[in-house]
Amino acid sequence: MTEIQTFSTDPKRELLRHTLATLAYRGGKAVRGAPAGFAEFRVGPDTRTPARILAHIGDLLDWALWLARGEHRWKDSEPLPWDAEVERFFAGLAALDAYLASDAALGRPAEVLFQGPVADALTHVGQLTMLRRLAGSPVRGENYARAEIVAGRVGAEQAASRVEFD
Repeated sequence: MTEIQTFSTDPKRELLRHTLATLAYRGGKAVRGAPAGFAEFRVGPDTRTPARILAHIGDLLDWALWLARGEHRWKDSEPLPWDAEVERFFAGLAALDAYLASDAALGRPAEVLFQGPVADALTHVGQLTMLRRLAGSPVRGENYARAEIVAGRVGAEQAASRVEFD
């Protein structure tokens, strides 16, 4: 597994990087092995599809990177095919983590990055997990306190689950 080394001594940046690694771990479980047709699954006529939720997460990660760089840019993206959105998710995490691991100044406080785009992305990963269960393909529960989550590990390749349960 490729992990980005850190150059920061700021504990807030390091906690934010650990949060991104947590997002990668949990998000990876939510998207890995999704059944055919899951991207367009709906629980109601006015609900977002998983593909639209994942596209929104990608937009949130893009926004977080712009905020980290000191700019405010937002774009609502149309969903890509599922596999491309999954790749975009991990690429967005990697880009943001690389910025946080660098010695570049933060354009917004770490708390703002967390309370806005990062916390929202975590919420949406939970939605994807719930939708997987509703679509008949549940993600196994896990004792996440025992998961091997490491700052800098933000790609699709994650440590094996340690303590899963149904």
